[in-house]
Amino acid sequence: MKENEKTNNDTGEQQQDKQPTPTPQPNKNPNGKKRFNFMWIYAILFAVLIGLQFYGKDSVAPTEKIDQGKFIELLKNSEVERIDLVNKQDAEIFLNQKGLSRHFPDVKAIEKGTTPTPSYTYKIGDLARFEESVAEAQSDVDKPVYITNVSRNNWMSDILGWILPLALLIVFWLILMRGMGRSMGGAGSIFNIGKSRAMLYDKNTNVNVTFKDVAGLEEAKVEIMEVVDFLKNPDKYTKLGGKIPKGVLLVGPPGTGKTLLAKSVAGEANVPFFSLSGSDFVEMFVGVGASRVRDLFNNAKSKSPCIIFIDEIDAIGRARGRGAITGGNDERESTLNQLLTEMDGFGTNSGVIVLAATNRADILDKALLRAGRFDRQIYVELPDIVGRKEIFEVHMRNLKLGDDVELEFLAKQTPGFSGADIANVCNEAALMAARKGKEIIEKQDFLDAVDRIIGGLEKKNKIITAEEKKVIAFHEAGHATTSWLLQYAHPLVKVTIVPRGNSLGAAWYLPEERQITTKEQMYHEMIATLGGRAAEQVVFGQISTGALSDLEKVTKQAFAMVTYYGLDDEIGNLSYYDSTGQQDYSLTKPYSEKTAETIDKRVSIIVEKAYQEAIGILTTHRDGLTQLANKLIEEEVIFGEDLEHIFGKRPWGNSEDEKLKNAAMETTESQPEQEPENA
Repeated sequence: MKENEKTNNDTGEQQQDKQPTPTPQPNKNPNGKKRFNFMWIYAILFAVLIGLQFYGKDSVAPTEKIDQGKFIELLKNSEVERIDLVNKQDAEIFLNQKGLSRHFPDVKAIEKGTTPTPSYTYKIGDLARFEESVAEAQSDVDKPVYITNVSRNNWMSDILGWILPLALLIVFWLILMRGMGRSMGGAGSIFNIGKSRAMLYDKNTNVNVTFKDVAGLEEAKVEIMEVVDFLKNPDKYTKLGGKIPKGVLLVGPPGTGKTLLAKSVAGEANVPFFSLSGSDFVEMFVGVGASRVRDLFNNAKSKSPCIIFIDEIDAIGRARGRGAITGGNDERESTLNQLLTEMDGFGTNSGVIVLAATNRADILDKALLRAGRFDRQIYVELPDIVGRKEIFEVHMRNLKLGDDVELEFLAKQTPGFSGADIANVCNEAALMAARKGKEIIEKQDFLDAVDRIIGGLEKKNKIITAEEKKVIAFHEAGHATTSWLLQYAHPLVKVTIVPRGNSLGAAWYLPEERQITTKEQMYHEMIATLGGRAAEQVVFGQISTGALSDLEKVTKQAFAMVTYYGLDDEIGNLSYYDSTGQQDYSLTKPYSEKTAETIDKRVSIIVEKAYQEAIGILTTHRDGLTQLANKLIEEEVIFGEDLEHIFGKRPWGNSEDEKLKNAAMETTESQPEQEPENA
């Protein structure tokens, strides 16, 4: 039954942000009037050129194209005054008075018995053949007409012939570059592609997010407030010889509020604040990233003291040299080199603090993390129960709540949730209440929202046979039974066989807070994970494909025990874990083939031993397993109280109620294990 993991969105807390004051539109003057468009001048010039091309083409006499027969007839009748052969391609035929009187009686001859424009035109083919036919047609004529060769150039057509294509190319290039400039955040010009795309927040920009809007991050706020105080009161620190830190790196899981914390700095600090993402530096053109880094720091130096915030810095800060087999990204590495130089190179950046955020600090380049560049690393962790309560208070400000909604109860029900998850819970609860037509949001709406986020949407109409439902019920009951009866397994919170998302059953557990895990603890967790498949074997005598995610989980756990943590007696105190990440790009494993065979054998032995112990536990407590499964088939949902009623209290004193009580007293918990499963 496939495990459905809860995802976190790195959105932080909800807040209302105001964008910087929009810049005036480029087609308007500051007073609001439209600017004159110079494209009209180009259009007028183009129209004038076209007019000049056709100016003077009006003829005194009409010009008609004739065929060879009529042309020969005109020559034989002596009706032709002259023949102009233009560029050895076209023959222009001028009629004399006799020809004009016969063919164009309304047109009179003007000069020497003819018109200034040709009366007919004739398209010749072969020049020699044309001259021969003219001579033959006038063999009996007393005064033959001879051909006059005329060379004529149309300068306007020639000029337009090479100017128009060039002009069209230039116009197309300008339109293309303007579009690219807009898409890359520039001012509509290709020459602005190397400019920084950082958004500037200063005293003229109203940012409504302050430290009061950041809940559950008290330790991180203390360190970040010190940076803000340094910018506001530098003399307080410099008089003792201290120097302003050059970089602060926010590190933490997704959704914990790193970006929100940076926005609160923009709202609190009375200094210019440049904000951009790591991906804003990288472009398809070579050298653009480094150019944007230089432009960013030049702008920052001119407004010193100021803060530069780079979100998701791992986009450009990945360790250099990795991926050499597939080819490295030289553009990204050149951008990183320029960033390293600007932060702590030969030049000085007095008064410029770089604030960055990432959830992948392990892949960042070591040169970026050294002292003198990012002097401080602030870990933004998942909130504890007190922090979750404060975060709920922030997100419930604008919600219409019922009297039964308790912040402390909701904080207990959401261990391991980040700020983004809690924001999602509040929003989902409001949507569920609105879907049901309620006027207020009640406690049950929040509980349904938690289940919706962890397990997915309920699918009560999904077609499941009675036999499949029975298998799913015993599978989930097997997980619940083994986890309840094992000392170090996580106690059950809730089990359901209502399909959710892609899962046919779901189980929620509340893990203990552990900083380290022993071999026995990991082994008990593996037994509880295999309890579902073991229950199928004990009750039905056969197993199904529903334990796919269970098998995947225990295989990874057993492999980690043997190869990473040195918890296997045969392999010994060896670890093949590579914290640098270089092993991911290596084609060879750090152990021999013989050792690999041993590892495979030991992993198989550990998993099989855990499976047999799960079968033994469920065989011993089969009556309780059957009662629990039947109750699950009947009610579809069971809680920890039901297991306590059937099996009694856990002898280790960590039942659900006591666990939640201890969690409230200690105010710290670990993330719960959600195990929705596919039957």
